[in-house]
Amino acid sequence: MTVFAVNPEALKDTIAEALGDKVKHISVALGEVTLVVAAADYLGVAVTLRDAPGCRFEQLMDLCGVDYSDYKAGAYEGSRFCVVLHLLSISLNQRVRLKVFASDDDFPVLSSVTDIWNSANWFEREAFDLFGIVFDGHSDLRRILTDYGFIGHPFRKDFPTTGHVEMRYDEESKRVVYQPVTIEPREITPRIIREDNYGGLH
Repeated sequence: MTVFAVNPEALKDTIAEALGDKVKHISVALGEVTLVVAAADYLGVAVTLRDAPGCRFEQLMDLCGVDYSDYKAGAYEGSRFCVVLHLLSISLNQRVRLKVFASDDDFPVLSSVTDIWNSANWFEREAFDLFGIVFDGHSDLRRILTDYGFIGHPFRKDFPTTGHVEMRYDEESKRVVYQPVTIEPREITPRIIREDNYGGLH
């Protein structure tokens, strides 16, 4: 028996009914449902999305951090850090995007959903490492991509593109050493070539 995906508008209505006033915003764009909830409701919403009969999102496919500090060329005025989850219902053949914003820009903290979807483990570690988002309740929250002594969170918009330190092997001491970045910052301006009659234009 083939199971077909439900209509996105119908799924939006089903999710809205299941979550009630926990929905801050829900929309359909390009055939996908996006749901925004408050940090305080995050865990409860996750459980409902997994267990409610019309939802049954058994699988977390992806979780990532987002830094909105430069969004809309600085015109954005909401919370800076967001976590975005993509959930899949295998049994009902439907998907939803769940977004939750951390309430504190200086120290972003959200609940861990590893007890709801264990696939969140490494995703949350990555968001912690790259964005500095802390997941309360995670059993092993530590860096996963950067080195143990790394300082800062490299996917934040205010992190310098050259970093703070560089690593190299020192032949004299026979070990890896860290030192301040030696690359001189420079601005690269694209070269513009102007030709007469380019493309047949006069």
